[in-house]
Amino acid sequence: MEKLILASASPRRAQLLAQIGLKFLVVKSDFLETEVCCEGDVESMALGKARRVARDFPGRFVLGADTAVFCGEKVLGKPGDSGEAVEMLKSLSGRVHSVVTGFALIKDNREITGREKTFVKMCSLGDEEIAAYVSSGEPMDKAGAYGIQGRGAIFVESIEGCFFNVVGLPLARLALVLKLEGFPIWG
Repeated sequence: MEKLILASASPRRAQLLAQIGLKFLVVKSDFLETEVCCEGDVESMALGKARRVARDFPGRFVLGADTAVFCGEKVLGKPGDSGEAVEMLKSLSGRVHSVVTGFALIKDNREITGREKTFVKMCSLGDEEIAAYVSSGEPMDKAGAYGIQGRGAIFVESIEGCFFNVVGLPLARLALVLKLEGFPIWG
């Protein structure tokens, strides 16, 4: 079976690809990420990551991805410290926000990009539960300072859209693109 090259060091993206049975090789991209200002930026970041890795893997499918959380006019990336994580969670408390994942699939000179948006409604969060969650360490490497697939799941009241997109990859859409491009999904 052909191996996909995942141009990301995200353990969650690797878990998602493994969950659907894809064979892949993780190659961390040395692409220098910039600040995300709008939804289109996540596609640009994904493409930049994939391009950097694709040059070392001609003839192979290379996947890049980037995820950001948008709440009102703010873009919430990964928190820099626990204080920033607390502020992010307070800003999400009781509100609907969107999670946008951009992806890029490259093989030789062919580049396909896309993005998926999921709306997430958070419960109203108290200061004590925010502090306890932040002290667990889970929010520190996640956009928006929460993990829907982990302990942060108890903060999510509802979602509209792809659950896996919130984790880091829109699996159904990605599988469709891979199939259309001739990547052997089923072996």
